[in-house]
Amino acid sequence: MADHTYQYRNKDRTVRLPYEKRKALYGYGFIALWLIGTIVFFLIPLISSLIYSFQEVNPQKGGAHGDWVGIRNYYEAFTKDPHYREYLLKVLKETAVNTPLILIFSLFIAVILNQKFRGRTFVRAVFFLPVIIASGPVYAVLTGDMDRTGTGGEQFSTMFETDMVTQLMNFTGVYGLNETLTQSIKNTIDNIFGLIWHSGIQILIFLAALQNIPPSAREAAQIEGATSWEYFWKITFPYVSPMIVANLIFTIIDSFIDSDNKVMQRIITIQHEWNYGLAAAMVWTYFVIIMAVIGLVFLIVNKHIYYEVD
Repeated sequence: MADHTYQYRNKDRTVRLPYEKRKALYGYGFIALWLIGTIVFFLIPLISSLIYSFQEVNPQKGGAHGDWVGIRNYYEAFTKDPHYREYLLKVLKETAVNTPLILIFSLFIAVILNQKFRGRTFVRAVFFLPVIIASGPVYAVLTGDMDRTGTGGEQFSTMFETDMVTQLMNFTGVYGLNETLTQSIKNTIDNIFGLIWHSGIQILIFLAALQNIPPSAREAAQIEGATSWEYFWKITFPYVSPMIVANLIFTIIDSFIDSDNKVMQRIITIQHEWNYGLAAAMVWTYFVIIMAVIGLVFLIVNKHIYYEVD
């Protein structure tokens, strides 16, 4: 019966694909929806935004039709817009300051969480909790920015009061001695919660790298009489150093696309004013700057990273 069926199919010239090609077709079938979504919801809008950046969009013609103006939108973004350049410099400065602090804090916490102690699982969950509930309203409540929560700026709980730093400096007599020093101390302390809030993923990545250190490395270090300080710099740091690049790039991107980012807020404001051309020009300029910063940081840091060679 099997032979008869095989001959019948050959008589009808039925094509039987090899097993490897059938597996490849199955793979394309699984990713077909992803490919369609990428083209429709990513590539087409991406190309459209690039076209808009060279146009002056006229809302009276439908909102997405405009006249070709060349690079005028890019020129106006830096010369005529009253806030874009200021916000861009501010974001670059904040990213340059906060990124090293987040990496140092993340590695420090990951080393602690890699130790054996009671309640380790609970503490790990606490530090990863911001990743799960990292929404704008929740962060606004915890940081005391009540205007964003719709409560009219009223403080509904003293537990989230954020002016304790000023009160403490007034109590110790530090406040007012030097305005620049006082403001620097206040900004640094007020930003501690933000640094912790944006360190969840980095801690998890560093923790995974620490758990991949073979026990034999620690045993060999103990036999040689290495101190904890020497063990960190000779064993721990070389093993986790490749993850520093990954965390560095992730932290920079996370800082640039944060919901509280002034540049992002400015672009959204311009877009809501139907000025799609100027908003698209700002977005593409911002994208190029981000890629340039990431490329420059990668070239500098990658030279000092230890990669294990088998």
